[in-house]
Amino acid sequence: MPTCYRHPGRETYVRCTRCDRYICPECMREAPVGHQCVECVQEGNKTVRQARTVFGGQVTAKPVVTYTLIGLNVLIYLAELVNSSVVTRFDMVGEELTRSGQMYPGAGVAGGEWWRLITGAFLHAPPGGGSLWITHLLFNMWALFVLGTQLEVLLGPGRYLALYLLAALGGHVLMYLVDPQQPSLGASGAIFGLFGAYFVVARKLRADTRGIVFLLMINLFITFSVPGIAWQAHVGGLVTGTVLAVAFVHAPAARRTAVQVGASVAVAALLLVLVVVQTAALTS
Repeated sequence: MPTCYRHPGRETYVRCTRCDRYICPECMREAPVGHQCVECVQEGNKTVRQARTVFGGQVTAKPVVTYTLIGLNVLIYLAELVNSSVVTRFDMVGEELTRSGQMYPGAGVAGGEWWRLITGAFLHAPPGGGSLWITHLLFNMWALFVLGTQLEVLLGPGRYLALYLLAALGGHVLMYLVDPQQPSLGASGAIFGLFGAYFVVARKLRADTRGIVFLLMINLFITFSVPGIAWQAHVGGLVTGTVLAVAFVHAPAARRTAVQVGASVAVAALLLVLVVVQTAALTS
């Protein structure tokens, strides 16, 4: 009696339509014609082309990256409420000054605390940080949800995360270049990067861009009219996100991934060089 090639003790008369080996019901996998064994199905899946988004990213059913970013921002804000020192330890400070006007040794990006360039983008104004302290977090998370969920599906999780983080970094790098003694915190730089990316993507898809342009204009007006807002972080994030989005959506199909990865690396390298040059100028 013929037996299953994977389970010799089981009798069967069914063969794999691909390799012609006998297979038992546990090893059967439905095929367009008959059944195939487990190994043949696994081998066939290797040659199946993975689905990609219109811009070459991995297809995702749920915007997990966006939800994770929102969760991180909220959790870190709760940490600020528990311990206010979280802000002073991780906000974006290029070159901190003491109350007497003297340099505070070892503080800020110029003092080697390079992580502030990124960690500051996950902090928000704590209680007592002005009349807009709670709206700072709420608006950024609302914008991240509205724009991020759509961009992540279109770009794919990897490209979307790279754009978000580099836009956040670009905003704080411009802050470091223009006003290194001014502290900054908030996801606004990354959010402005999403504004720019959404506009570029919508133009590429020939969608209506009037809504995003109006929203961007309103936010730029607030940026330059309300005292205490770090316009450098907003503009830096907007420029970085827009540039990366142009590279992502206009990359030629034949070399799409190479161009997109190269653009991300080039932007990151440029920002790094600017930080190194500014640090050398400040510490000299």
